[in-house]
Amino acid sequence: MIKQLSLRLLALGLIATAWGCGGGGGPQGQVVGTKNKVFGTTPAPVGMTWVPSGVMHMGASDQDLRNANDVKNRTVQMVGFYMDATEITNSEYRQYVDWVRDSTTHSVLGDVKDNDDGSQNIDWKKKIKWTSEETQDAMAAYYIPASESIWGKKEFDNAKLKYHYETFDYDQMAKQSVPGQSLNRTNYLVKYDIGAYPDTTVWMKMFSYSYNEPIAHQYFWYPAFDKYPVVGVNWYQANAFCHWRTHFWRGYRDSKKQYLEGEFRLPSEEQWEWAARGGRTQSPYPWGGPYIVNKKGCYLANFKPNRGNYSADGGLYTVRADAYWPNDYGLYNMSGNVAEWTLSPYESNSYGNIADMSPEIRSKAKESDPTWWKRKVTRGGSWKDVASFLQVSSRDYEFADTAKAYIGFRCLVQYIAPALSNKPPRR
Repeated sequence: MIKQLSLRLLALGLIATAWGCGGGGGPQGQVVGTKNKVFGTTPAPVGMTWVPSGVMHMGASDQDLRNANDVKNRTVQMVGFYMDATEITNSEYRQYVDWVRDSTTHSVLGDVKDNDDGSQNIDWKKKIKWTSEETQDAMAAYYIPASESIWGKKEFDNAKLKYHYETFDYDQMAKQSVPGQSLNRTNYLVKYDIGAYPDTTVWMKMFSYSYNEPIAHQYFWYPAFDKYPVVGVNWYQANAFCHWRTHFWRGYRDSKKQYLEGEFRLPSEEQWEWAARGGRTQSPYPWGGPYIVNKKGCYLANFKPNRGNYSADGGLYTVRADAYWPNDYGLYNMSGNVAEWTLSPYESNSYGNIADMSPEIRSKAKESDPTWWKRKVTRGGSWKDVASFLQVSSRDYEFADTAKAYIGFRCLVQYIAPALSNKPPRR
């Protein structure tokens, strides 16, 4: 009996030893944490400026001239982020359109390479021979035939370019996740096919009995407008650009085995207002105020002065995206020039429903939903607006599928670790 008991104790001791002598590499069996395998830190994106964390007194800083009663005062805590110093320019947006055109062509031609994990990617090292018979035949569906062109030769139809991307519905994933159980990710996959080319006809659609054909023909592609803000882009197209920008940067950093932190996206209206204020508490404009001219009488933004003297501020329509002085965060034209899309849906009482910490409201309107559910907040006022729209607290909206000659956008990206300590990342 004693011998059997001894054998059982010996067996238990062997089992305990087997569990206790496993791998892990800890010195003398101590808990010291795992080695972080992330190589390098994400640098500050080119063309972006740091907006620090802080407390914002959001809402009306002056009289609510529109009597909309949708800018009630609220104190919230904002988390820092990087934001584009200027609106996205024609030149930057053309880079996106050209990428969509080239990637579409490579895909049609079958210019792909195999990865070690069995997946495939476009082989960007292969050159597109646009004049070759093979390319012309393969891309025939993307050309306007010579018989339909007033110039007597076929032209590439940019309107047919679509940017395809996929995202996950993380809200639903979070709600339906169960600890210890894996979700079928395909159930939460959302796919988009968004037209890449901006609507250049907005310059003519918006103005009846007005000769705007020259600017409609030249504004997006002509080199003189490279540094001007892109317009004619609806809310869905602006989001697609943000996704492409993340995808484009991630592709480079993956090739260098470097970590990518954060994703480019449109700012929420609260983030936009926080950035526009430039650290000035309850000032009506990005430069402070209360006036829209400096002590020399020069206008500080591009808008509709007086009763319609559009050129008095230096620009008849839009101006360069880096015109005028930036605010204290280094952001240009947060008021005037073009209004800017935000991520937020327009709700008149949204200020009463947001959280105090990093506030934001989102909506996911379906195609069958009422049109008014698809209103998105625009901020900042534009070259065609009167001065009251330039106040950083002013809210306006446009329908998500609508493009205008006075609405553009800019992106932000959030590095959460430095934002929590309020120390901007090293450049």
